[in-house]
Amino acid sequence: MARARPSIEEARRALIVKPSSLGDVVHALPIPGLLKMANPDLRIAWVANPEWAPLVAGHPHVDEVIEFPRRAMRGLAAPARFWRWAKSALRAGGAPDLCLDLQCLFRSALIAKASGARWIGGLSDAREGAGLFYDASADVAGIAHAVDRYLAAPRQLLGIDFSAADVAFPLGEGEPVTPAPPDGFVLLHPFSRGGGKSLDPAAAAAYCGALAPRPVAVVGRFDAPCPLPGNAIDLLNQTSLAQLIWLARRAAFTISVDSGPLHIAAAAAAAHARAAYMVGSAEGRPVCQSRVGLEGRRVSAGRRAARRS
Repeated sequence: MARARPSIEEARRALIVKPSSLGDVVHALPIPGLLKMANPDLRIAWVANPEWAPLVAGHPHVDEVIEFPRRAMRGLAAPARFWRWAKSALRAGGAPDLCLDLQCLFRSALIAKASGARWIGGLSDAREGAGLFYDASADVAGIAHAVDRYLAAPRQLLGIDFSAADVAFPLGEGEPVTPAPPDGFVLLHPFSRGGGKSLDPAAAAAYCGALAPRPVAVVGRFDAPCPLPGNAIDLLNQTSLAQLIWLARRAAFTISVDSGPLHIAAAAAAAHARAAYMVGSAEGRPVCQSRVGLEGRRVSAGRRAARRS
C-alpha cells in the first residue's frame, strides 16, 4: 500500500539515489537545488558509486555523498555486505523523510528501501521490478531527454514549481592539475570507448594545429601513439575524473567527441559561461557537429539512455 507523501516543506532529510553513470549523474545535478529551493533547511544525501562521486562532491546543495561500493557487492557474501553497508553508511544519519530513486533499477530501489525512507518516489519507466518499491512514480512517457525525465520527479511527485532559470548544473571544484595549463587553454577530448565516436590521432592533431598558438590540453584514454603539435599539452591517460572537472571549469572552451566527458563540459559551460562543442569525423576529416549546452538539451548522448547500470 502506497504511503502518503510527506510535505517537502516539512521534510528534514532527503535521499537521492543515482549511483551511475557519468552522463546520467551530471543530468541529475539540478535536483538537489530544486529540493533546497522548496525547503532551504532540508538535508540532502546522494548515493553514488565511488568512481562517479567526484561529480557530486562539492555540490552546493548536497550535504553528504554516500559512496555505494558496487564492486564489493558480488559473490555469495554480497547480501551480507549490502546490509552491513546500509547499516553503517546509508542509515548513519537516520532514515530520510523522502527518497528519490532516479536510477530506477532493482539495485537502486533496494538501496532506497534499505535506507528506511518514509516515502520513496521513482519514474514510471523503472525496470527490473523497481517500481514495486515506490510509493509513487512520475509519468515520464514521451519525455526524451534524461534531464527532463529527472526534472519530472520534483515537479510531479513533490509539487515543486520551478522555471528553466531555476535549473542549474553545479559542479564541484575538482582536483587541480599540476602544472596547470596556461590561461586561455582549450580542452580537447578526442577519444571515446564507444564504437565509431573517436577521432583518429591525425584528426586530434589537426584540431590542435588549427587552434595554434593557443594551448590545447588533450585529455582522455588512448592506448596507441598520438603525435601532437607543439601547442598541445599531452594529458592523455593522466587525468582523474576530479581533474577533468577542474580542467573543464577553467578551459576557455571545450571540444569533445560524444562521450561522458562531453556532459561535464556542458555542465561547466552552463555554470561558468563557457562553450562546449561536440565533434566527430567525416572521411577522416574533423567536423564540428554542434555547440552543446544542457540548458537547451543539445548534448546528443543526453537523450534517454538506452542502458542504465
